[in-house]
Amino acid sequence: MRASRLVSILLLLQSRGRMTAAQLAAELEVSVRTVYRDVESLHEAGIPLYGDAGHRGGYQLLDGYRTRLTGLNAAEAQALFLSGLPGPAAELGLGPMLAAAQLKLLAALPPGLGEQAGRVQARFHLDAPGWYSAPDEVPLLPAVAGAVWHGRAMQVRYRRWKEPTDVDRRLEPYGLVLKAGRWYLVAAPGPRTYRVDQILDLRVLEEEFGVPDGFELARYWQGYLADFRAHLHRADAVVRLAPAAAARLSDAARLSDEALLSDEARLSDAAEAGGWVRAVVPIESVDQACREFLALGADIEVLEPPALRARLAAAARATAALYE
Repeated sequence: MRASRLVSILLLLQSRGRMTAAQLAAELEVSVRTVYRDVESLHEAGIPLYGDAGHRGGYQLLDGYRTRLTGLNAAEAQALFLSGLPGPAAELGLGPMLAAAQLKLLAALPPGLGEQAGRVQARFHLDAPGWYSAPDEVPLLPAVAGAVWHGRAMQVRYRRWKEPTDVDRRLEPYGLVLKAGRWYLVAAPGPRTYRVDQILDLRVLEEEFGVPDGFELARYWQGYLADFRAHLHRADAVVRLAPAAAARLSDAARLSDEALLSDEARLSDAAEAGGWVRAVVPIESVDQACREFLALGADIEVLEPPALRARLAAAARATAALYE
């Protein structure tokens, strides 16, 4: 375990450059004191590693030093091939490069590990888009990815949901996120989030920019999702569901990313006469919930809130009047 940790310290410093003891401890999930001991062991082994004190201090390998550690165990080789996502890579314009890299890795692995890594590709497949939705057309994704990678600003024409729908924006692209089969761009000013499939046109500018110190794409995205969910889930509806509707709601809770049918829906354990059950379902608004619940017809009865119950009753009467 300790030997693996020493190797990890070397690889972290080789790939990231200067790191403090606290950063290394957080990355390796050990104490700072353990990092001090490990660094001392690396010194004794002759590794050209030095540390600077002060506000901008930290540990760093001497310039030009590279480890020659190339060994992989079976689990690491399998994980590498499981992480290779051919669909997203192809959308980014990196499909041939990914295939070539995997071929080189397979050629470098011992025969036993190569067979195990190849077995992962045969037994695991990622299909990122959600059910009941066609994949987005993102012809400009490779150009956006190029701007992200090279740190170039972009001039884009973007289509949004409110008026005016088509707007021109100068963006500084910080990163790309793939969520449920849909690509999102995180860009300044802001930063803000944009759907890549809604970029109608773009021109990569000669201007370069720098991502602000301390910005982390994963942390930003976690905050964005938390804010999105907080605004999406406005209230709860208490409903009674027939057995068929309860099954549909449970299936939708597993398959849908809509707030109305999310995993926050709670079904009671006690069934009523005829197999009906009560459920507490998060809703965004009365209007949205009315549209969703109408699809369940007579298999659902809304008990609360009163405004939603009244809206559904009015919609049912209007529908019945059409057929009288």
